[in-house]
Amino acid sequence: MITQKKYLFQVEEQSFSAHRIVLAAVMPYFNAMFTNGMVESKQREITMQGIEPGALESLINFAYSGKIKIDGDNVQSLLVGSSFLQLLQVKEACANFLINRFSLAMRIFLQVFETAMSWVKRDERRIIHLPEILKKIRMPLLTPEYLSDRVATENLIRSSHECRDLLDEAKDYHLMPERRPLLQNFRTRPRCCNDIVGLIYAVGGITKSGDSLSTVEVFDPVLRRWEMAESMSMLRSRVGVVVMDKKLYAIGGYDGHDRLATVEVFDGLLYVCGGYDGCASLNTVECYRAEDDAWRMLTSMSNHRSAAGVVAFDGHVYAMGGHDGLSIFDSVERYNPTTACWSAVAPMLSKRCRLGAATLNGKLYVCGGYDGSSFLRTVEVFDPITSKWSFVAPMNVSRSRVALVANMGLLYAIGGYDGCNNLSTVEVYNPETDKWDFISSMCAHEGGVGVGVIPCPTER
Repeated sequence: MITQKKYLFQVEEQSFSAHRIVLAAVMPYFNAMFTNGMVESKQREITMQGIEPGALESLINFAYSGKIKIDGDNVQSLLVGSSFLQLLQVKEACANFLINRFSLAMRIFLQVFETAMSWVKRDERRIIHLPEILKKIRMPLLTPEYLSDRVATENLIRSSHECRDLLDEAKDYHLMPERRPLLQNFRTRPRCCNDIVGLIYAVGGITKSGDSLSTVEVFDPVLRRWEMAESMSMLRSRVGVVVMDKKLYAIGGYDGHDRLATVEVFDGLLYVCGGYDGCASLNTVECYRAEDDAWRMLTSMSNHRSAAGVVAFDGHVYAMGGHDGLSIFDSVERYNPTTACWSAVAPMLSKRCRLGAATLNGKLYVCGGYDGSSFLRTVEVFDPITSKWSFVAPMNVSRSRVALVANMGLLYAIGGYDGCNNLSTVEVYNPETDKWDFISSMCAHEGGVGVGVIPCPTER
């Protein structure tokens, strides 16, 4: 029986008690705290930072029982917490859980195919339905070995022209990766994995007085807080930000005196569309290839677009809204990298410039902006299957120059301008509940930021 007095640990607004000797015996973090003369070793109440309350409670219980429950809801916070407390046994268990989830996804694809074939073979009358069934299976995401050794040797598939076409599509996906933009459909898209955590970087922007910033801060959706990160080498407001190969690119912008052509990268192909050169709105498009460290000009857009929304979606580059110096647009066009052509897409329901744009769960979202008379808080979603736009729940506040980004199955609307003030506030949209909620505001920005998401590294 443990008779030593308990210590009280406070995380945010919650408190947990535990014996010093138990924690020191199990967790290296507390062993160092209590045995190396740190100031916390003399306190009965210790405030903890950098860990979620639920994770700390589970890890304290693990110290007593040696047991812990890991699931999709808590694995990320437990991974962060166990890394922080140097509890390697739990950290490795969390890492294995995530690895097994990816392996499980592949096993599910295999099982779906085998189940479908077994069902068809039980009744010859079902064979006629095999092509339609295979159209619903993500065969391009099966391994090349399985496609060659198992699928291609199946007599029912070999004897059907339609089935062979689907098999060829799956093989082409692996054999010719450069043609994957041509194969963008349900079968080539993995199932969504919305619990993978990404860090949200807010880059550049402006102060309350309107001065440009080089400041960078980062939001951790697990810890639900903003922290400062390494600043850029130049001041940049109205900056374009994109993530490619887990690197953050800051493109162009305004430094308070000049419009910039420079690009910075923070530790595929990158497209820059339209903009404003100080004299006129642009319709030109440039493409950057990291392997060559070089830019090249591509086919220009149909419209000159400044302050437009640009996203990569379904193997195309979409350009939405914006203005040409005279008119604000509701029009949308998209670029096909294979044909090097732009084509018109269904227009948005509202004209808007300085909008936010992002993709989530196979759909395209736009929010906020300015329509020439009002600063907007409305939000629209584009469904590529129906080729139609529809309204969803509006944001809580109007946001022009807003940055929109997707992370963990949610949309984050960050900063902006409401017509009176530059905004540091952030709100989050959940498509399942069709609702926006405020979260922690930025700590060093007042709007006009560029935003990108980088997946969390294994070591936090």
